[in-house]
Amino acid sequence: MSMELDAAPPEESAVAEDGVWLECIETGEQYAPFDEIRYRSDAGGLLEVRYADLPDFDDFAERGSAGRRAQSDDPSSRGVWRYADALPVDREVTIDEGDTPLYEVPRLEEELGVESLRVKHEGMNPTGSFKDRGMTVGVGVARRLGVERLACASTGNTSAALAAYGARAGMETLVLLPAGKVAAGKVAQASLHGARILEVDDNFDTCLDIVQELADRGEAYLLNSLNPFRLEGQKTIGLEILEAFRDDYGRFPDRIVLPVGNAGNTAALFKAFRELVTAGALEVDQVPKLTGVQAEGAAPMVEAIEEGREGIERWETVATRATAIRIGNPVNAPKAIPAIRETGGTAVAVSDVEITDAQRSLAEEGVGVEPASAASVAGLRKLREEGVVGSEEDVVCLTTGHLLKDPDAAAAAGADPEPVAGDTDAVLEHLAE
Repeated sequence: MSMELDAAPPEESAVAEDGVWLECIETGEQYAPFDEIRYRSDAGGLLEVRYADLPDFDDFAERGSAGRRAQSDDPSSRGVWRYADALPVDREVTIDEGDTPLYEVPRLEEELGVESLRVKHEGMNPTGSFKDRGMTVGVGVARRLGVERLACASTGNTSAALAAYGARAGMETLVLLPAGKVAAGKVAQASLHGARILEVDDNFDTCLDIVQELADRGEAYLLNSLNPFRLEGQKTIGLEILEAFRDDYGRFPDRIVLPVGNAGNTAALFKAFRELVTAGALEVDQVPKLTGVQAEGAAPMVEAIEEGREGIERWETVATRATAIRIGNPVNAPKAIPAIRETGGTAVAVSDVEITDAQRSLAEEGVGVEPASAASVAGLRKLREEGVVGSEEDVVCLTTGHLLKDPDAAAAAGADPEPVAGDTDAVLEHLAE
């Protein structure tokens, strides 16, 4: 991979009528995107969606203003579908996803001692996580392909989003979850939206192995982040960050810090930035440093970055309270490792204690997130202490899921309720104590 996309013309047989094709990141093999269902190249490599025409910021601006939800009643002028010119299908299966807040967090900014700190809170999407961005595109592609059953493996958020968007599209949805290892709030979402839920007596990576095999047998359409179309929706996170930060500060952020599970967001943001560089809308030296954060108990990406390896070694046993990133075999590592290295970023592992401390710090700013989301702030704290992140840097931390995704973790991190008798004097006496 390189910062600029290959400008070589595609094979005519591989290009859809709207100028879209699939390309292997390793071999350059090209495939028509909608003639058949495929998740990898014939050589087994990961695929990326390619476009004959790449839009720039001016093209996006024609649809509306980034981060200005109240200024337009046209849903295609905001959120994910504001960036339709950079997506492979038209807006069809949508619940008004995207256009999430880029919060100021002044106390955290002062504590960490950076030039500026903003928090991009993806928990404010319709089902409470960034996964909605990928599903609006992925389920739209599934409908175009004419599939009947959607499926995913999940640590929770993917299943909630797929169930909601599958329901919106009127499609059968199957989700495989590691038994006893998914937060109750996320299971409840998938259940209420009508998904068929299978609890597998093993970890997430085994669930994904099974779903991939089901997809290979033609039993379901896979909508994990191995699917290149899903990452197209997620790349709009990066586009929103760049536009909103530029509007507020007149410049782009130096660094984006994000939690890493399957590494789909790391790959997606890198692709968004490469497309802008290729289109001439962004200079290479303006691309933010992508910095990944994993929990210490599930950190194969960090291990690979620290050891200078090109690929990861699968962790068979993973353990962290940050359930959304409890993954030992990130399928998008071949895209995400170059993303970190070529942008000048890094990767760091943090403890569950550090994650909980960061969750509390965000809550003190009024930003409620699940544990995995807080990993980005915990990682920034650690990198500032180590001197890896400089005081002159403009930083954006990505928080990926809402506090209510994991209410048990939130309750454990918060203060305990205090029993009191049922009259005003008793309340006042208790407060005085």
